[in-house]
Amino acid sequence: MRRRFLWLIVLSLGIAHQASAQQAPALPASAPEAAASAPAEASAPLANDPPNEANRRITSYLTKKFGVAKERAAKLADIVNITAAKYSLPPALVYAIISIESRFQEKARGQHGATGLMQVVPSAHRGMLRDVKDLTEPNANVEAGSKILSGYVRAAGGNVQAGLKSYGGSNAYAAKVMQRVDTFRFVLEPEDGAKIANDTNARMIPVSDLSTAAPAASRNAK
Repeated sequence: MRRRFLWLIVLSLGIAHQASAQQAPALPASAPEAAASAPAEASAPLANDPPNEANRRITSYLTKKFGVAKERAAKLADIVNITAAKYSLPPALVYAIISIESRFQEKARGQHGATGLMQVVPSAHRGMLRDVKDLTEPNANVEAGSKILSGYVRAAGGNVQAGLKSYGGSNAYAAKVMQRVDTFRFVLEPEDGAKIANDTNARMIPVSDLSTAAPAASRNAK
């Protein structure tokens, strides 16, 4: 449990430091897009860049667990690494959200227009997305979803769970994401993940009924 809380503290401090460095005012949770103008898409990874070990592991995992084509999984790994670093988010957190929202289906559609990997709702973020032409494109979707989440976390004073609640619409959703984070941390960082797995008492918050997680209709909506 202590290790998980330390991870949350480090994440919160990182996001708070980013906000301070940019001198960005705190935002109301209903409008994370007000932090900046339309998102610039994350820089495309170089095709000849050799994948690191974490990328190899996550690529293999996405292929075996979710049926993602190897080339597409490798490309997504690069996108998540770049975008997560840009918004001071752990890659495991971004993967966890994608796995729950779309199961890595790029063209996934939900209620109220929820679109793509992170099920971004265009009508809730018109200003932020005004220059985004295709939310089913992985680079654009992960950029937008990560920016929305980062805005919610900053608006909550660095509280990751509160940010996830705003993104997904319920405490149950936030808890489900945090549980899934452990899975992806184990894939990306096997040694650290093994230590967490051995901590049988490690639980962020008790979850009595994950079926109460909000439907896609209310996710990252105003």
